[in-house]
Amino acid sequence: MNKRRELPGIRAYDGPAGGWGALKATAQAVRQQMDLVVAPLLLMRTNQPSGFDCPGCAWPDKEHKSTFQFCENGAKAVTWEATHKRVTPEFFAQHTVTELLQRSDFELEGLGRLTHPMAYDPATDRFLPLDWDTAFARIGAQLRRYASPDEVEFYTSGRASNEAAYLFQLFAREFGTNNFPDCSNMCHEATSVGLPQSIGIGKGTVSLADFEATDLILSIGHNPGTNHPRMMGTLHEAARRGVPIIVFNPLRERALERFADPQNMLEMATYGSTDIASSYHQVKAGGDAAALKGIMKAVLHLEQVRGGVLDHDFIAEHTEGFAALAADLAQTDWADIEQESGLTRAALEQVGEAYAQAKATIVTYGMGVTQHNTGTANVRLIADLLLLKGNIGKPGAGICPLRGHSNVQGNRTVGITEKPSEEFLDRLADTFGFEPPRGHGHDAVKALQAMVAGQAKALICLGGNFAVAMPDPGQAYPAMRGLELSVHLGTKLNRSHLLVGQQCYLLPVLGRTELDVQAGGPQSITVEDSMSMVHASAGGLQPASEHLRSEPAIVAGLARATLPSSKVDWLSLVADYDRIRDLIERTIPGFERYNERIRVPGGFRMPLPPTERHWPTPSGRAQFSVFPGVRERYQPWGEHTLRLVTIRSHDQYNTTIYALDDRYRGVFGRRDVVFMNAEDMAELGLAHGDLVAIETQAGARVLRMQGLTAIEYGIARGTVAAYYPEANVLVPLDYIDEDSGTPSYKSVPVRITRDPAAAPA
Repeated sequence: MNKRRELPGIRAYDGPAGGWGALKATAQAVRQQMDLVVAPLLLMRTNQPSGFDCPGCAWPDKEHKSTFQFCENGAKAVTWEATHKRVTPEFFAQHTVTELLQRSDFELEGLGRLTHPMAYDPATDRFLPLDWDTAFARIGAQLRRYASPDEVEFYTSGRASNEAAYLFQLFAREFGTNNFPDCSNMCHEATSVGLPQSIGIGKGTVSLADFEATDLILSIGHNPGTNHPRMMGTLHEAARRGVPIIVFNPLRERALERFADPQNMLEMATYGSTDIASSYHQVKAGGDAAALKGIMKAVLHLEQVRGGVLDHDFIAEHTEGFAALAADLAQTDWADIEQESGLTRAALEQVGEAYAQAKATIVTYGMGVTQHNTGTANVRLIADLLLLKGNIGKPGAGICPLRGHSNVQGNRTVGITEKPSEEFLDRLADTFGFEPPRGHGHDAVKALQAMVAGQAKALICLGGNFAVAMPDPGQAYPAMRGLELSVHLGTKLNRSHLLVGQQCYLLPVLGRTELDVQAGGPQSITVEDSMSMVHASAGGLQPASEHLRSEPAIVAGLARATLPSSKVDWLSLVADYDRIRDLIERTIPGFERYNERIRVPGGFRMPLPPTERHWPTPSGRAQFSVFPGVRERYQPWGEHTLRLVTIRSHDQYNTTIYALDDRYRGVFGRRDVVFMNAEDMAELGLAHGDLVAIETQAGARVLRMQGLTAIEYGIARGTVAAYYPEANVLVPLDYIDEDSGTPSYKSVPVRITRDPAAAPA
């Protein structure tokens, strides 16, 4: 076999995830962004009871106090926000928007913190400073000009606090719309839609204590070492106890293979590590439904031949639909399962045997499950598997969707949804004395489609990088530029801010790490993690600029300027966030004694009826589902169709790119690569290092990405991977899960050819 040619920036990384590599990367991030005296003190307050919640992932804090509660990527998120770098009015005076758009996303956010409210001036193509009152007055006047409130979209990032998100939904609903595109529409909306159909609530059912009691973990479609790194401590502990961890993922991910815990002194001293996956199954992109059906088919066969596998009492007492599921599995052919999943019958039967023997099983899953056109069905199939053995509502068992942003779940809990319940709207009406809109509004895809069509004329963004996060920038970017008004609340400059329309405003906000002092004194905010724990967060740093305002204060300022006859006393609410929490308690079940309970270290857990085997479904029972067949739709090139998975690098969080390395995958200083299976490359006549073009079909349009270097990698046959958000140019806007509206970022049908316009690498 010929030796692979060496490529710039591509070299094997042989170390484990975590360990000394993580500590070195953390030190480098600190050195580049912060004062070396301040940084350690700040990091030691991260995720601690008296400190602030990490602005990164939503993995819960440990119930016992550990040496430190941050990970490598958490340290990057904290120091990235607390950087000493600043983007001032003087900077904007030196650079036009056209010039800034030539910079990469990495360069833009690397410029530092926004310091002043700014407004775009079309005459000079620059952002100019203005005072807060003028900004609010101009924005409010423009919003009042619209013929319909539904011409305005209210976007929310998952980093917004419960208090800011609640005020934001209150502002929009008093304004008159339920248009609430938010980041959850792009990630776990399939969970929010699918789990209520199965178990009555759109949240996970496990706690950290369940991980200590489980005897089997199935890990499906996620890469915790990069996307929720603090989970690695939990998996590390489980693996060292001998708990089997069975992984399903198209790519070989280092953190799921072996991990060195930086808090384990023996591992660090000996350069040791712990194997995480007991078995690793590289399911083909789009093959999750087939794999799950294969496991369940194997489990039902074991029940048939030896009995005692299924929990018949649980099924009879707590569920409906089992007979239909069993009948569908019986007629599903193994050959179809193997072809679509890319896994053998023997491998899936081994997983079925492990599941049959386990007394308590947890299934963890991420966007590798949800970001498909069968995302909702995939989630329901996971619930089906757990229900077969009564693995919901008992210790050590349950379903664990892995949320991304630190409060994306909390945003939904406090009302950020385009499909509010009648009960919630009734409580708003009774509490505030106005009639909220009753019709469903826009999710993220529908909002962008309305912008493309010219029906949506304004976009208010509570954080985030909307245009870059969304699919199909060929439509998203012009749609942003066509808006009459865009308003962005943010800490740093990003590309969406520069896609200016007729009026564009940048409103700089306080970060999680900073002191928030209002008329009533220092304030804390609250967030909800992936396991439904709600806790307080209070920053300690002096703000990056005296001109910054908190997100609740800015939302209140916008609302007062837009709604001069408002029923809400906005200034009073912002003076003391306890008053906002009192209103949340009055209008949303589960927040009883809110202010009292967040003052207890660790906070409190929101109600999760399925953990007590109460099912808030129409029938009062958990529901089995039937997934017809095993295939995702749309194979435009038949057997030559590959499936593209968009992925994040290890130096990245959502659209924020901290650096240009992807250490665990062996990529350094570049992002212009596509990961491919060696057999697929040979079949296409490609070699490691060839430059390729990727294309997909979007109706009459061909979406194309050129100049990528093909990298031979441990990835499933039929599957390729490229970095998000760059590869969003290949994701059609209308290629979605019809049930949830989630874009299919993880299973785009593509064709790859040698790039004729470029010389070999």
